[in-house]
Amino acid sequence: MKAFDPKRAVTQITQRLSLRKPQAEALRRLDDIVDLIAPTKDTDVEAARDAVRAAYGNLPDAAFEDFERDFPSVCFALATGVGKTRLMGAFISYLYMIGKSRNFFVLAPNLTIYEKLLSDFQPNSPKYVFRGIEAFAHNAPLIVNAENYEEGRGVRGTDFFGREGAIVNIFNISKINSEVRGGKSPRIKRLQEYIGDSYFTYLSELDDLVLLMDEAHRYRGSAGAKAIAELKPILGLEVTATPKTVGARSQEFRNVVYRYDLPDAMEDGYVKEPAVGTRANFNPKSVDEAALERIKLEDGINYHEHVKVALETYARQHDVRVVRPFMLVVTQDTTHARQVRDFIESEAFFDGRYKGRVIEIHSRLTGEESDENAQRLLNIEKGGDTDIVIHVNKLKEGWDVSNLFTIVPLRASASDILTEQTLGRGLRLPYGKRTGVAVVDQLTVIAHDRFNDLIERAKEDNGVTRKLKTVMIGDGGDIPASKPVVVVAPSVIEQMILQAEAQAGVAPAADTPAGGYEQPAAATGAGFAAPAAPPFRFNKPEEVNLAKTVLSVVMPEVSRQVSSIRDLQDPKVVQRITETALAAQKMQDGLFPSVTPEQAVAVVEEVCKQIAERTIAIPTLTITPRDQVSFGFRAFQLDLKTWNYQPLSRELLIQVLRTEKRDIISGESDHEMPARLEDYLVAKLMDFPEVDYDAHAATLYDLAGQVVTHFQEKYPDEEKLRAVIQGHARAMADAIFAQMKQNMWRGQTSYRVTVNSAFDPLRPQTFDGSNKGAIRDYRNPPDQLNQIRRFIFTGFQKGCYQLAKFDSDTERKMAVLLERDPTVRLWMKPGPNQFKIFDTDGNPYQPDFVVETATEKLIVETKRASDMSDPVVLRKAEAAALWAFIATQAQANQLGEKPWSYLLVPETAVIENATVVGLASAHARIADTDLRGRYELGKA
Repeated sequence: MKAFDPKRAVTQITQRLSLRKPQAEALRRLDDIVDLIAPTKDTDVEAARDAVRAAYGNLPDAAFEDFERDFPSVCFALATGVGKTRLMGAFISYLYMIGKSRNFFVLAPNLTIYEKLLSDFQPNSPKYVFRGIEAFAHNAPLIVNAENYEEGRGVRGTDFFGREGAIVNIFNISKINSEVRGGKSPRIKRLQEYIGDSYFTYLSELDDLVLLMDEAHRYRGSAGAKAIAELKPILGLEVTATPKTVGARSQEFRNVVYRYDLPDAMEDGYVKEPAVGTRANFNPKSVDEAALERIKLEDGINYHEHVKVALETYARQHDVRVVRPFMLVVTQDTTHARQVRDFIESEAFFDGRYKGRVIEIHSRLTGEESDENAQRLLNIEKGGDTDIVIHVNKLKEGWDVSNLFTIVPLRASASDILTEQTLGRGLRLPYGKRTGVAVVDQLTVIAHDRFNDLIERAKEDNGVTRKLKTVMIGDGGDIPASKPVVVVAPSVIEQMILQAEAQAGVAPAADTPAGGYEQPAAATGAGFAAPAAPPFRFNKPEEVNLAKTVLSVVMPEVSRQVSSIRDLQDPKVVQRITETALAAQKMQDGLFPSVTPEQAVAVVEEVCKQIAERTIAIPTLTITPRDQVSFGFRAFQLDLKTWNYQPLSRELLIQVLRTEKRDIISGESDHEMPARLEDYLVAKLMDFPEVDYDAHAATLYDLAGQVVTHFQEKYPDEEKLRAVIQGHARAMADAIFAQMKQNMWRGQTSYRVTVNSAFDPLRPQTFDGSNKGAIRDYRNPPDQLNQIRRFIFTGFQKGCYQLAKFDSDTERKMAVLLERDPTVRLWMKPGPNQFKIFDTDGNPYQPDFVVETATEKLIVETKRASDMSDPVVLRKAEAAALWAFIATQAQANQLGEKPWSYLLVPETAVIENATVVGLASAHARIADTDLRGRYELGKA
């Protein structure tokens, strides 16, 4: 395979694997380190160490001093839940694509992680680490492991000695560093007839072996370190969330070249938010230890059941898979664990309802779970028949699951609770990203006796949510040395008038796009000058003032009076605009304008011509129902299988550690008790705007009655039953309404579409231009693609604006494509409030690009390939496709305007040889046929 240019390889891998910001930065640093030390068998280790120390010895997120091994080895310390396995896949892809190595050795610290790695490196795995990598599309890396290496064959039966392509060896550390019975060497170090030597020796003699160490803190012991050194790799890549040695005298790693800690991951939204819960107004010292543990367990279950229904509600509302949560109880020792389990499964704990739904995980010898027990924990994520896991003390790497939402630590100190070892097991997000729903995005620790202590410790510099960060001021730092600069991006029309002002010697007003702001020099250091807007022919002060009046005062009203932007070149319309502008100037200045009627018409004619030619006419539409909207709810049976709320007699207080936001799960005790228990629920359901009590009363009471009946079977005691319904009424109502929406019917209402304005005048956009070299040519990507939002791009010839910001390099590439494509007349990135489409939930959606070609107008949205099937993305796409259909009906079919289309384009399609026509044919979205038939054009 022909080797890739390293920078191109970094860019492609970042995009194809949809790397998160910290993963992308780690890959960039590997690229830099490979360039610095050029690792081979003959690398001068001391010189390489000095080179890496010079680059990464004193950074806010790195502290490299030494490789700490006999070969170059660097550590990437990424927080739990950010994605270390995918990062290892990126590292292997990069080193193979640039021709540095095709032989890799991935080391796992235990059987659990070993089996997870084997799974994630298989092409049929949903978490396959190489999915999308072009170099491996037709020749996937051969996976060699402890089960197949002796045969000299990979998992597909392919001879791997002398084989072309990448070979990834995955082994558990115990396979290379432990002796077996009788003092024999591990099997991997014994003679193999197939190769005439041991497989271990074969690996150590490879001239390109790269070693990747998962959970690297497990390989600093003497035996493990010695075995690793004997492999003689050209480069070691270590990944861990805790870069320090294990044991009583732990030491910080000295080879860290990139550190992305848990507080960073929380702030960037890659993991759940840790929160702490307690009873409101509760004094834990008022009860003994046994009573306190019982209260914590009961409140933990209350919160767990609250989370269970909230997750199901979210899944129904967003049409995603249902996550089945479990609660983790951390006990002091095995005896304590057995006592807690006996209590939880007894009749004294919620009438024995959790008997058979508890598992106990520990090792009587070490206090650390066995690999077999860890595997049981992994299976919890796939099941749903376990509510409670009881664990002893130390948690082991390898089972960070996404369905842990509640932790109840018993007899634990605040420092033990706040370690990444404890919280890290449940910080992984169930849907891979934050949802905006607190319950779904939180991991809550129930800690009545440690509540205040946990909050204070979390605020410390080395706490779980805060850390002391060095703020660099100056070039390349966090805060630029220069003063803040607001860059205003006028439309091309506004820029033309600004240039005319400058030629005429007219000072811009403070409220114009160039007034009151400091404008940076054009693309300092970028090697080009921003293109000037084409000049207007008029250049006298009075003509310029009239042009400004036309643009800012008259045009917004004219856009609502004409049927098409082409009408701006109709002599009658030009005359009417001229008269309105002259009258506005007289009213503003108190004097008759000094321009002659002929001058005025000429100025207005030229301004209107330029607006028509340099504006993409986006109509503003109003959609109203032609008939009274009819809807209702079909009769149905509620799905209550997972509803297991417990009596809630006290308020639970939940506080998010990082943001200090508080929430209360309350019994909401009313002074007046309704005669019917159903009234608690109906009163909450009536709060939803879609619910009309008079029309839906029978449905509401039927559904509320189903809930009451469900809990009557569990709580024959009237007082307990009322406590359950009253205490959880709000959460129950939310869950009921989510199911009601799934059973909602609507009448076949038709809609009238009214065009309020033929086009929307372009407004200036504002950007932050404080960074040095903030303005750069759009054809030049920044060195660090994850920093692209810091830059303002210019140099456009077809843009409605000559300045633009991009949220991703894919957007920048789309701009390059649009500028090059001969069929494109105009394009723009809409600014805030310039163009919004509303989805079915009423949420505003601002698309990435609006494009006008010779034959049509396009709304273009670019997305990561992994987001193309996201329900939110698809809901917005449906709304945009429907808008395009309606706009086409309102303008194209009636007035001969260009038709509209909506394109949802994956990043993988934005490539050098792509064309707009090709993208449109492959990625256009068509609105639902049933919906399209309900819209008719009306008169404004």
